[in-house]
Amino acid sequence: MRELSRDDIEALALGASILGTGGGGSPYHALLNLRRLYDEGVRIELMPPSDLADDDDVAVVSFQGAPLVIQERLTDSRLSARAVEVMQDHIGRKFRGVMGIEIGGGNGLQALMAAAHLGIPVVDCDAMGRAFPEAQMTTFAVGQLAAGPLTSVDPRGNEVIVTRVASWKWMERTSRKICTEFGSIASTCKAPRTGAEVKKWGVHGTTTKAIALGHAIQKARRTQHDPVDAILESESGKRIFTGKVVGVERRTTEGFLRGRADINGTDDYADQRVTLDFQNEWIIAWRDGEPLVMAPELICVLDSDTGDALGTELIRYGQRVAVVALPAPEIFLTPRGLQHVGPAAFGYDVMFKTVF
Repeated sequence: MRELSRDDIEALALGASILGTGGGGSPYHALLNLRRLYDEGVRIELMPPSDLADDDDVAVVSFQGAPLVIQERLTDSRLSARAVEVMQDHIGRKFRGVMGIEIGGGNGLQALMAAAHLGIPVVDCDAMGRAFPEAQMTTFAVGQLAAGPLTSVDPRGNEVIVTRVASWKWMERTSRKICTEFGSIASTCKAPRTGAEVKKWGVHGTTTKAIALGHAIQKARRTQHDPVDAILESESGKRIFTGKVVGVERRTTEGFLRGRADINGTDDYADQRVTLDFQNEWIIAWRDGEPLVMAPELICVLDSDTGDALGTELIRYGQRVAVVALPAPEIFLTPRGLQHVGPAAFGYDVMFKTVF
């Protein structure tokens, strides 16, 4: 067990915002909640997946909805814990620990808030290694594990249990419909996972990874080094483009934030333009009509000066940005993984090609 310090929480929020690839919701409100909980004396412990017994039960939590709505609507930190409590009542067992479905954005901190209220540790892993917009875009789905049950609760006190679904895509359709009716914001507890399933199919060490990434950015700022370079070095990433945002189109529809951003090149990329399509997260970048980088590799749009991640709900005209690519978890680069999270899974008739 590792007790997370205040500095770790701050670094986690920063690192998770990068790994969110534009989505996962802003971590800012979650960070404010965690600061308050730490002021009240709460402490959160992080446990490695290897410490789980094979028959332990692990709760898998997330906020579901459109990032723009999540940014605008404040929620209580106990909402994630409530989704877990509803699941415990449904299955009749207590959870050994809690993990996030994704390490990206605000969802990278949801497990911590649930753990703080439930008094259980956070398991150091997730099921994406980044953020993705849909329920079937997880390592658990790639592993063909059960998709249900699921609990979904909203800030008004509405609570729904989906007991069984025919497939992961049906879980996405069903839970998304519920979330949309809730106002495109809900806290969920996904299908409980056993310790054996987490050890085999989870993306391990992602909370620790996000904390280390956040610390690397903080160090670069303190020492007046380029934080974008620090991110690339920490994550073995690659700079794809540098420019100025000249146009943004976005709309909230069917529980997602969808749209595109146009960036005119500067410096080494002068006289070039890149267009990024997004569905909550940055999905594919185009240059001269040809795909430049695409999911499942991580596309991150960063403030050129500070290295801060610019979410799809926050990007705006005039921002000076660096577009970088980070490697995807290996499981998503397999044929089955690409079926779930490759460009075709988002409706693009494009063959996946790595930039690394």
